[in-house]
Amino acid sequence: MRSLIAGLLLLLQFGVHAAPIATFEFESDEQEALFHRLSHELRCLVCQNQSIGDSNADLARDLRNEIYGMIAQGKTEQQIIDFMVQRYGDFVLYKPPVKPLTWMLWFGPAIVFVIALAYALRFIRAQKNTGAASQLDAAEIERLKNLQAEAEQQRKSSHGRE
Repeated sequence: MRSLIAGLLLLLQFGVHAAPIATFEFESDEQEALFHRLSHELRCLVCQNQSIGDSNADLARDLRNEIYGMIAQGKTEQQIIDFMVQRYGDFVLYKPPVKPLTWMLWFGPAIVFVIALAYALRFIRAQKNTGAASQLDAAEIERLKNLQAEAEQQRKSSHGRE
């Protein structure tokens, strides 16, 4: 058992690797703050919902280098964002603008919720109506009582035999 656990721990170690950390030299604190803000506002295009600042993907590293170069050239935050959107589309933004192309992104979840709620209410109403229609009449109630009495007699007689 110990060797099995040791083997599993050893296998888990192969998946762990350290990514090199890129360091950038900035002329001012404002430039560094802009770099970090943009790195966390822009989405990595190959990762599952990670910013380019959090991602170790090659594309994210290239985008960070691109942002650093544009900041060094003196471009503004809006110019850098416009460049990224022009090159990669609105998907690169964590908060894409509300426009016809992104309506499903913004309103889709609410639409799905409303449809699911309407379906659930309709289902509940149908269940209530079905429950009211299935009321037992007097003959059925009498038959059920007779069946219960027979079952009780059989149970008593089977206990008596034991």
